[in-house]
Amino acid sequence: MGKEIVAMLLAGGQGSRLYALTQKLAKPAVPFGGKYRIIDFPISNCVNSGIDTVGVLTQYQPFVLNEYIGNGQPWDLDRLNGGIHVLPPYQKADGSDWYKGTANAIYQNIAFIERYDPKYVIILSGDQICKQDYADFLAFHKEKDAEFSVAVMEVPWDDASRFGLMVADENDKITEFQEKPKNPKSNLASMGIYIFNWDILKKYLEEDEADPDSENDFGNNIIPNLLKDNRRMYAYHFSGYWKDVGTIPSLWEANMEILDPEHSGINLFDDDWKIYSRNAGMTGHKIGSGAVVENSMITDGCRIDGTVQHSVLYAGVKVAPGAIVKDAVIMGGSVIKSGAVVEHCIVAENAVIGSNAKVGVQKDGESFGVATIGPGVYVGDDAVIGSNAMVRENVKDGEVQW
Repeated sequence: MGKEIVAMLLAGGQGSRLYALTQKLAKPAVPFGGKYRIIDFPISNCVNSGIDTVGVLTQYQPFVLNEYIGNGQPWDLDRLNGGIHVLPPYQKADGSDWYKGTANAIYQNIAFIERYDPKYVIILSGDQICKQDYADFLAFHKEKDAEFSVAVMEVPWDDASRFGLMVADENDKITEFQEKPKNPKSNLASMGIYIFNWDILKKYLEEDEADPDSENDFGNNIIPNLLKDNRRMYAYHFSGYWKDVGTIPSLWEANMEILDPEHSGINLFDDDWKIYSRNAGMTGHKIGSGAVVENSMITDGCRIDGTVQHSVLYAGVKVAPGAIVKDAVIMGGSVIKSGAVVEHCIVAENAVIGSNAKVGVQKDGESFGVATIGPGVYVGDDAVIGSNAMVRENVKDGEVQW
């Protein structure tokens, strides 16, 4: 029995601009918002939009992601017909065993898509924080009788040259595509979320694969080829919350924004559009009698005896008496010892910040950055970590790192 639409979720990203956070982890598996991982957002969007067949294309450091997705049960995607499937690159007789580009990744999984004989395929990115109803997007695609539609977001003109831009007429028909241009003709940024008619996508993937000069990429190859052939291409305006969390500051900002849902537009407490996750399975959190907690998100299993202000604490974090955590993102299992001051930073999973250590200290005249402590790193007692530091290795007692 055919499916109307199949989702293909590109989750092979290395996330190299997240440095210490992604050395052992694919970007979509990076923790977010206390009890989620980035990939929970597109998967939950599929479930909430009525899409029950999802292929997750993994590549870089896939183990945590594979284990996390498992059989899809937390998202109600453990189905006999459809469900969620992890699709790593596999070696074929001709030796190709690595996804060469976004288009090649889908090309290598044509047989998976064919199993469901869909009319449409939606291609999603595994490294964005976004709540979006894909059913609305599909309705737009059908209404326009489009062969290809892309979700776009209006961005400030000053930022436009950082994005792939769609130039569209008054009917939203795409007339031109600009990839990070110096002189933008449009401020409609592509969100990297596409709906194709499956017959069109298959044809262009096969032609792209046969072209030895192609980079096998949607933005650089497939979309320009569609334009060249005057295909029916439309831009779907999306106005909700969307953030590409590809850099340390943007990941920190997005975590901070969940503390202010009214202004930021991202509400993780919305019962009508739940974000599902494989929860930590820990006990509830406990806030001690001498603790101070203000405007923060505290997750399962946290033990707080110090001060936490405007911060996001993931499962199992411990904050000792006398410790201060402010404007910080502290990922699961990390320990902040007594007297430590940890601010304006991201501390990855299972790190330890020693007694009286200071993280996120700003030097005079230095621009304010987001300090980053990698997973499992031990920062010694009385150590000082500067506000722009990226710490991957253990730091000795009293050591200073800028």
